[in-house]
Amino acid sequence: MLTRLDPEMKHAAEAAMRPHAIVIGAGLGGLASAMRLGAKGYRVTVLDRLEGPGGRGSSIWRNGHRFDLGPTIVTVPQVFRELWAACGREFDKDVDLRALDPFYEIRWPDGSRFTARQDTDAMRAEVARLSPRDSAGYERFLGDSEARYEFGFEDLGRRSMHKLWDLVKVLPKFGMLRADRSVYAHAAKRFKDERLRMAFSFHPLFIGGDPFKVTSMYILVSHLEKEFGVHYAMGGVEAIAKAMADVVADQGGLVRQSAEVDEILVKNGRAAGVKLSGGEIIPADVVVSNSDAGHTYNHLLRNIKKRRWTGAKLKRSRWSMGLFVWYFGTKGTRDKWPDLGHHTVLNGPRYQGLVKDIFLNGKLSEDMSLYVHRPTVTDPSAAPEGDDTFYALSPVPHLGHDDPVDWSKMYKKYLANVQNVLEENLLPGLSEHLSASEVFTPDTFRDRYLSPHGTGFSLEPRIFQSAWFRPHNVSEELDGLYLTGAGTHPGAGLPGVISSAEVLGQLVPDAETVARR
Repeated sequence: MLTRLDPEMKHAAEAAMRPHAIVIGAGLGGLASAMRLGAKGYRVTVLDRLEGPGGRGSSIWRNGHRFDLGPTIVTVPQVFRELWAACGREFDKDVDLRALDPFYEIRWPDGSRFTARQDTDAMRAEVARLSPRDSAGYERFLGDSEARYEFGFEDLGRRSMHKLWDLVKVLPKFGMLRADRSVYAHAAKRFKDERLRMAFSFHPLFIGGDPFKVTSMYILVSHLEKEFGVHYAMGGVEAIAKAMADVVADQGGLVRQSAEVDEILVKNGRAAGVKLSGGEIIPADVVVSNSDAGHTYNHLLRNIKKRRWTGAKLKRSRWSMGLFVWYFGTKGTRDKWPDLGHHTVLNGPRYQGLVKDIFLNGKLSEDMSLYVHRPTVTDPSAAPEGDDTFYALSPVPHLGHDDPVDWSKMYKKYLANVQNVLEENLLPGLSEHLSASEVFTPDTFRDRYLSPHGTGFSLEPRIFQSAWFRPHNVSEELDGLYLTGAGTHPGAGLPGVISSAEVLGQLVPDAETVARR
């Protein structure tokens, strides 16, 4: 028996001798980082306070309905395939990704609609149908979007921007591409019809940005959609998170749920491990935080003096909006509402005014625009047979404004408003079919995800909060500490957080190098 176990014991002993990396948070950025570190030879431990992996990309079940809590759209699937390949695995064997057609439908109060698809001719037809005079502008916009994709995503977004010289070198290109102009301002240069200006400028809202303030570099999203399509992971994004956790386990790593990190420990001026909320201390050679950058610097490093990301600096920063999300299930509706697809954007009567109330005024408006997710169109497993699962997301002010919304008093009234808007515009008779319900407010994001001000997407991606100006992937506050996820470079959204792990993989030394110290 001892002879048979000797190889296993030897393998376990060798694994224990490898340099240890701790990853704080099992969100998509944390899990991707753990995979990268495992591929570099580290023994990895992922620590997460929730019950299952995925962070904002996790899900919950209510009365047989699976509610995908966060991101639902998968773009740039090659970032996942490249991540899996770096670990010697094949993504498409682990995850069933389905291309959507159409991507989504946008609806306006006047009854007009715009259907977004990957096919360029179909998109040309949609533009011409709404506004024939804007056809030429659409062609120019496509070229604009591709140029910004090549520079903003493939170049800047996939390498570190932690050195000031990295920024200085690209300033001429920023100027040439008019990065000072907002996404909306650029769309307004190309389209005369206000509906098309909205349709080609709203995308920053999916990563927490004000389209009227965020740099026009983010029009690159239109190229992402056209070039690579929009996809849905069967089983929800949580299915991707679970597959990532399996890869980590196969590498010899450990993913511990219900394990909350309270502090990053320091020894000889370096990150040396973590202390859990229950007092357990876990030493490490490298620490990676997938926790929000604001929480990392304000709480996890509360006992060290910060040079840049001080409490005052973070307080002056501009944060993304909050989210009010109603997750609900309906009974016997699989064939009801046949014209409502997988993704729908329902516009309220105002665009710029509503966005200003959310981001600048901090005011909860009576009117609203909603993003409605109906996954059962693609994935029937999200609901009992014959039933439907939905969520309706409304951007709202975060909790850091001078007079924040008291959601303990407002959520029932706001929920009633959301339901009324849905019944009047998308889902007639909704109240007669409801079978499950769950509400997330900015309070939930603050308490569940430890998100500063209850924001949905960490720091807002304005030009002076992007690239070098954003919290760096290699911490300037503490040697041996690295950051990943939405709050660091390159930013929020699935491609952004997966790319942050790619950048981190370029910065963290190989395990062999650390072992020789």
